Amino acid sequence: MKNIQIQIENTSNESIIKFVSNTIIINGGSFEYNNIDEAKDSPLAQQLFYLPFVKKIFLTANFIAIQRYDIVTWEDVQEEVRMQIETYINNDGIIINDNSSKKEAIEVYAEVTPNPSVMKFGTNKALTKIDVELKNIEEANNSSPLAKELFNFPFVKEVFISENYVSITKFDVIEWNEVYQDIRTFIRKYLQEDKTIISNIPPKEEQQEAAFNTENLDETSSKIIAILEEYIKPAVASDGGNIAFRNYDSETKKVSVILQGACSGCPSSTITLKNGIETMLKEMLPNQINEVIAING
Repeated sequence: MKNIQIQIENTSNESIIKFVSNTIIINGGSFEYNNIDEAKDSPLAQQLFYLPFVKKIFLTANFIAIQRYDIVTWEDVQEEVRMQIETYINNDGIIINDNSSKKEAIEVYAEVTPNPSVMKFGTNKALTKIDVELKNIEEANNSSPLAKELFNFPFVKEVFISENYVSITKFDVIEWNEVYQDIRTFIRKYLQEDKTIISNIPPKEEQQEAAFNTENLDETSSKIIAILEEYIKPAVASDGGNIAFRNYDSETKKVSVILQGACSGCPSSTITLKNGIETMLKEMLPNQINEVIAING
């Protein structure tokens, strides 16, 4: 018997919940089913559709997202569903038949961030291996066809593209609840058509990547980068942002970082920087850190 564990993860849509596996459960592709007939190639999805509250099922590499009807709340049934999925998979239940006519789906989720000007659009498709930040359409012209198209929306101010999400900063002339659905639909269609996302890495990102790969960093800088990568970046990425190491001054013991995406210009970024990042670095690197400064926070 396998030892696969399934965890529950909420989404920005209260009717949809994700059941996340600690390992890969589908090798290649993603699948969307709206009813039990569509799910004939997925024994797991068919079994889940027998639950009367299941409206829609989305399967991908390491999670199963289920949309419910309003006849129940997830709090009442989510643990029962989690256990059903976990037991099924650990008993070698078939998730997708190998000979199925696969229906690959691109899903895009819109999520609010702590920065009211920024919304995060997460997806199940890998977008880029290196984070790319575009401040205007001129930067996008030579770097990202996706960002260039997004800048055609008059309210789009900045675009930040990470591994599996796009964070968009808007101008204050409009509210997100008026336009986020248009952006979500556009991104999903763009990805479904398999268009180019990143054509060239902008110079500033190339410099940032080089800084992370250099072998000439001092020991403290290397430790700072390791802490940022392991403890800080996953947290800020969940909010649609990014933090990148810029430099460390051994004389003043000051660390300079770059805030991107939802973190850039966020009203709470200063608090996060001081109470979160700076405090953690001081605790993990005693007597080596005096202050953390954001270059573009």
